[in-house]
Amino acid sequence: MLRRLLKLLLLLVGAVAAGVLWQQDRLAVLALSRVNPLPETKALIARQRYAEAADYLGFFMDYGYVARNPEAEHLFREIAQVRASPEYRVKKLGEAIFEGTSDEPIGQAAALITDFLVIGDVRDLTRQAISWTQDKQVDGVVAALSGIGLAASAAEIASAGGATPVKGGVSLLKAARRLGKLPDWLERALVEGVRLVRQTGTLDPVGGLFEDLYKLARVHRGPGLLAHTTGPKSLHRMALLTETFGDGTAVLYRLGGAAFVKAGSMAGDAGVDTIRLAATYGQAGLRTLDKVGAIKFVKYAARSSKVIYNRDAVRLLARLLALLPEWLLVGLVTLGALPWLPWGRLRRAFGRQLKRSAARNLFLAGRAPA
Repeated sequence: MLRRLLKLLLLLVGAVAAGVLWQQDRLAVLALSRVNPLPETKALIARQRYAEAADYLGFFMDYGYVARNPEAEHLFREIAQVRASPEYRVKKLGEAIFEGTSDEPIGQAAALITDFLVIGDVRDLTRQAISWTQDKQVDGVVAALSGIGLAASAAEIASAGGATPVKGGVSLLKAARRLGKLPDWLERALVEGVRLVRQTGTLDPVGGLFEDLYKLARVHRGPGLLAHTTGPKSLHRMALLTETFGDGTAVLYRLGGAAFVKAGSMAGDAGVDTIRLAATYGQAGLRTLDKVGAIKFVKYAARSSKVIYNRDAVRLLARLLALLPEWLLVGLVTLGALPWLPWGRLRRAFGRQLKRSAARNLFLAGRAPA
């Protein structure tokens, strides 16, 4: 009786292990937790970064688990009211015109317009010249960028708009410099670029670089995205992401980091909406999407959202089961099956095979020449 119970127990363990092995992809999705955007949104509001808070919370408001939250709705309306106030808008316009940078789309547009109309380049060169006459520190990078901007304006007049990407890139770089988000590699590249522009008298040496920069200049939080680049290839990848995900690129990168960059490069296969959905689970969601594929991820995520009772318990159990290594599961399946194999029949069959082999060997030995 005890032996039979032990066999049944091993069979049960093996069956459970087989089920876990079969449903690993589903368990990986069930184990995920959705990002709660409220703490981060409140932190941004506390620092008066209302535009960034609106982008961040607004991304999640497309999903029911946040949109149906009364606190999230109240917070979203509160941010919108602040941003719509005349005082706030005048302040942001002033930042763009006089400082050349702003965290609001209206201010960013104004800063870009002033740079396109040469006003920004003249303003920045004048400011650096005044600093030089007063023996104050001169920002050589901003001065060099303003010089490129003026050269681009002249080239644009001559070529009827051919220098637009350069001017847009210059505007982005100035904003990144003032915000402390200009990466070291790009600062070095700009020094070399300015030297080549002076030598050749054309903007060709920096044309490719500024085309990518211009793409970042046209989306929200362009300077922030620029700060995460590590070289020309990294910049090009980030520029391609902005073409695919638009103004949502910064929030997606904030949520997923390198996992988003990897997933975003496969947006043609996975789909933009699927990647956005995976990002609501953070980096773990984007990595799981890469592991299980878009079709399974969407299907299992939809089913997990329908779990109402004991959702935390289900998620915890799925997380524990998903941690079990594959080799252990295979071993448990094998262990559960071993007691139920027909060992007696196998032994008899093996014995008969040994006897046949022995008889054949004796026959061959008898026929062999002495």
